Amino acid sequence: MGLYDRYLAARIRLSGEDVPGRIALVTTEHDLLEQGAYDTLSSFLRWAFEVGIEEVLIYVSVLDEAVVPTLRTALSGLETPRPVAIREPGAELVADAPVQVSIGLGGRQEFASAVQRIAADAAEGRLDPDEIDESEIERRLVFQSPPDLVIKTGAERLSDFLIWQSVYSELYFTDVNWRDFRRRDFLRAVRDFQERKRRFGR
Repeated sequence: MGLYDRYLAARIRLSGEDVPGRIALVTTEHDLLEQGAYDTLSSFLRWAFEVGIEEVLIYVSVLDEAVVPTLRTALSGLETPRPVAIREPGAELVADAPVQVSIGLGGRQEFASAVQRIAADAAEGRLDPDEIDESEIERRLVFQSPPDLVIKTGAERLSDFLIWQSVYSELYFTDVNWRDFRRRDFLRAVRDFQERKRRFGR
């Protein structure tokens, strides 16, 4: 760890402010085609747990679902400090692990699937329509933990990942491309989060 990285880490540790409990990283399939991309991803996970983050969600945006199996194979072999749950388009099983990965499973699809299952249960008498509330929807989502911080590299554009869960998340955009993302860039994001006053929509 370089001197500046140590400085940032010390500021985070001594600030007295909480680090985010859960973070989400938004990437693309093109990001992962860059040389060293998976090594950076492994490092990102290590950095996150080193500063005390409890859960990391990684979203890989894809233009062509044909690449999903290839990405799944590569991400399944990723060196990670904690267990991983990988989900892809069509998934309904809850991602219940400290590291959660979505390969092309966008928020609109996830939300629509949850609503369809609620409608089916209501139509078949397993669920009273009057009892449907936010918690019922959240219970049907694949990714159930709302991130405190969402990090997007490369451009100030978000995909539709976690459209329900991230409504009160803090967003952090950096113009650093994924291939150039370093520990200090991650630490800057965490420190920026600590300096914000969260309003949770108020």
